[in-house]
Amino acid sequence: MSLLLAAIRSLIFVLFLIVTVIPWALFAVLLSVFVRGDKVYWTCAGWLALAIWGAKTICGVKYRVQGMEHLPTRADRKSAVILLSKHQSTWETFAYPAIMTHPMAYVFKRELLYVPFFGWAMARMDMIHIDRGRRSEAWAKVLKQGKRMAELGNWVIMFPEGTRIARGQKGEYKSGGTRLAVATGVPVVPIAATSARCWPRKSFLLRPGVVDISIGQPIPSVGREPVELMKQVEEWIEAEMRRLDPEAYLTERTSPGA
Repeated sequence: MSLLLAAIRSLIFVLFLIVTVIPWALFAVLLSVFVRGDKVYWTCAGWLALAIWGAKTICGVKYRVQGMEHLPTRADRKSAVILLSKHQSTWETFAYPAIMTHPMAYVFKRELLYVPFFGWAMARMDMIHIDRGRRSEAWAKVLKQGKRMAELGNWVIMFPEGTRIARGQKGEYKSGGTRLAVATGVPVVPIAATSARCWPRKSFLLRPGVVDISIGQPIPSVGREPVELMKQVEEWIEAEMRRLDPEAYLTERTSPGA
């Protein structure tokens, strides 16, 4: 596909997001006045599913998932897990609520709450928003809210690298997610996602292709050290990324001494 055609389709997709999020978010905010909990969550997740459908229909961004059997079933409401995912683009932040069968709580920077419509709807869900500028307070909030989520059997999702990472690159895996897992005794589930293949970070230029998502087996956290546990998560995710998207790591194999 030519760059011009991809740009035109991407522009149509962005307009599609804007046109649909306004009424959907207003409805979610209004609904939250009367009900709480899962109904508001699934209402918001419905728009995210629509966004992923739009990316597929308008821009040709498809996806395939493997390892769903490693997650607790929707019927098993009290099986809390902490999902630790590779983060390459906006795509997976939209896709996970649309794909997963269980409500999730994102840990995210509170600035997103100020995004018109989208942020307003997020503020009505049971999420964990933090001030990154106050790290000690942020961690205390994550720990407190994370323990509450675990007691309710809810899932918490975090991106260990902290920000979107370019395709074929690796960021620093921070141990916040595994610290929370050890503190709550909840298992962690590593996830690899090749979203930058179709939707690069810091870009709204989408290209057709397939995003691969691979969900690993739960890793028990009881009796583990957070740093050592995160090292295991990192090794699994990075090895899986190279399996799913080998073209992105060609320079590693062709560099001197490789």
